[in-house]
Amino acid sequence: MIAFALRLAVSGGREALARLAMITAAVAIGVGLLLSTFASMNAVERTNQRQVWLDTGAASRTEQAAADSLWWWPHGDYYDGKSLTEVDVAATGPTSPVPPGLTHLPAPGEYYASPALAKLIRDTPADQLGDRFPGRLAGTIGDAALASPDSLIAVIGRTPAQIKGAPGARAVTTIATSRPSTCDNGCWDNAVRGDALTLISSVVAGALIFPVLIFIATATRLSAATREQRYAAMRLVGATPRQVSVISAVEAALAAAAGTVVGFGLYAALRPLVATIPLTGQQRFFLSDLTLSAPQALGVVVGVPVAAAIAARLALRRVTISPLGVSRRVTPRPPRAWRLIPLLAGLAELAYFVFAGHRPATGNGQTAAYLPGFLVVMLGLVIAGPWLTMIVARAVARRTRRPAALIAVRRLADDPKAGFRAVSGLVLALFVTTATVSIIGTINDYRGTLGGDRQTRTVVEAGGDGQAPLAAAIPTQLLTEVRAIQGVRGVAVVHANPGGIGEVPAPGGHPPIVPALVSCSDLAQTPMVGRCPAGASVTAVDFYAFVSLQSHPSLPWPAAAISTAAVAKLPVQLVYVATDGSTAAMERVRTLLTTAYPHHQAQTVGDWGTRLQQELAGWRQLADVVLLTTLPIAGCSLAVSVVAGLSDRRRPFALLRLTGAPLRLLQRVIGLESTLPLLAVAAISIGTAFAASALFLKSQMRYDLVSPGVAYYALVAVGLVASLGIIASTLPLLKRITGPEAARNG
Repeated sequence: MIAFALRLAVSGGREALARLAMITAAVAIGVGLLLSTFASMNAVERTNQRQVWLDTGAASRTEQAAADSLWWWPHGDYYDGKSLTEVDVAATGPTSPVPPGLTHLPAPGEYYASPALAKLIRDTPADQLGDRFPGRLAGTIGDAALASPDSLIAVIGRTPAQIKGAPGARAVTTIATSRPSTCDNGCWDNAVRGDALTLISSVVAGALIFPVLIFIATATRLSAATREQRYAAMRLVGATPRQVSVISAVEAALAAAAGTVVGFGLYAALRPLVATIPLTGQQRFFLSDLTLSAPQALGVVVGVPVAAAIAARLALRRVTISPLGVSRRVTPRPPRAWRLIPLLAGLAELAYFVFAGHRPATGNGQTAAYLPGFLVVMLGLVIAGPWLTMIVARAVARRTRRPAALIAVRRLADDPKAGFRAVSGLVLALFVTTATVSIIGTINDYRGTLGGDRQTRTVVEAGGDGQAPLAAAIPTQLLTEVRAIQGVRGVAVVHANPGGIGEVPAPGGHPPIVPALVSCSDLAQTPMVGRCPAGASVTAVDFYAFVSLQSHPSLPWPAAAISTAAVAKLPVQLVYVATDGSTAAMERVRTLLTTAYPHHQAQTVGDWGTRLQQELAGWRQLADVVLLTTLPIAGCSLAVSVVAGLSDRRRPFALLRLTGAPLRLLQRVIGLESTLPLLAVAAISIGTAFAASALFLKSQMRYDLVSPGVAYYALVAVGLVASLGIIASTLPLLKRITGPEAARNG
């Protein structure tokens, strides 16, 4: 029987072959995207794993080995908005551990750089970047230690004495190969990838799978729905219902299997493109990271054809083929209100973390907490969709008298599952799009303003956090070199105030606020901080005015009762350099200050937000991927579903045409059947997405939901209009498939 079914599938004439080709192509697209999604998830995991060695210095690590200790000091740096990672190492003996990607440790005066950083150093003037690295470039770091081809990492050789005084330096005997158990908020690479990015990428990956699976199921269902006439003929010549079911399943599985094979080829063709998408911020994937696990590949190879066979079988569950070849359809039981339970349960799971005031502390815990909630909500929309469609159809039926509308709503009320099935992919796409845009838009609104204003963005500063001093004094030679850099407009040396001159009482019994001290001649060179009173030589300035994101050029600071000579003898907290904002000037200043004070990072205002901006860029990239993937797939699902519905009812429509129903009436029926559930359930889907996003943001980040901008609503409107266009594009097919022969051969 299986061999016979295979022969029928490929020998049914040009129409049958065209149908198989269409199903194969649809399944291939779905499989290609599904495999690309799996591969991207695997690539993120491999990317994170290759960064684990940077956690070697985490205090929570207790791994020890019988080896000479290695002094380890990871720290960060920046160049023109790019984040650099540097690890200073100092061996204490021949058996000190070696990080991955290196064959041996760099000696003092040597350093290894990632290929991207080595190229950047070569292409950049030495006084802007290369002079920060001591000695010579001994080689490049291998891919085993790099998260991406774009990673900017250096391993620098030092002496133990040079590292011991650095903040966070530690002697280790092993290199980390796994993430420490208490590492979610303390590991070095946490700022690179971020728990929130891992969480959101997990949600997006799960969201992408849903529309793809629906698309595959919709495409395979088309095979069974268009072959009922052949099945009726088989029953007429003696085939049993079981044999008909086997033939239907084999034909559907054959097309799905062919589509799966083509889908693997499509995935192979997409891999180079997917590797260039910086899902984790500004960095691409290694092509070798985009691979599938054996269970994933086997699951797709076996699962898609099996799912196709099941879909074909379910497509015939309402059809009983009699020995006389007459198709009899049974009206299904109407969906019940219990279908709302999964949707409400998903929202309740997300709401629990808001009202309980509890947020999981770890990244894995957050993923386990929030991802199921979003997936259950999405599943709940699919389950509740038929019931919502039925309720809307019944409400419209009570208020309409037009023939087309009556036929459409009665059809939807009779079989709301079929009506919703056509738009289910688009409804999910709207949910995913709305949730993604809402969450990322809110995060951007709260965090996307860390770039400072026009004046503060021109400043380079080196120093402590307002507590520990930078140095006892700044060498005159260093200040001369800084001022000599082309583009430097002024330098302010900010001194500590151990005597508490000009301190301000703090409310609530807190210690008084002790300002920093700066000479008025220096403050005049950096007017974005404020100004001195007339006649003063030294002023008392709130230290945090020097690290503020906003400038205050007209803010008056009080005079300090101390001489300029006395201030010059006080410890220095910060060196504040105003430039013209050019990359060359700012990076030359940074290089001078970094080499002079290697244990104190020289930063710009823009650097404070660089890592966050990279993370936000990754989230925005994920949003773009969601939009560019789910909406087209949903549109294809809609088109295939409408075509399947037309083919499924070709005989009833043909009979209506024979009884005098005009073609335009039938076209309006099809349009209303697709448009009504689309608009009704889409509105509910968008509202649900807003609710789920608000709950997630409130629990995870303590943010209130910010309404998306005009661009989002324009996108939704364009998507809905495009969907209506897709529905309209299928209507001309109605004339072709509802001729007199359809009624005669039914």
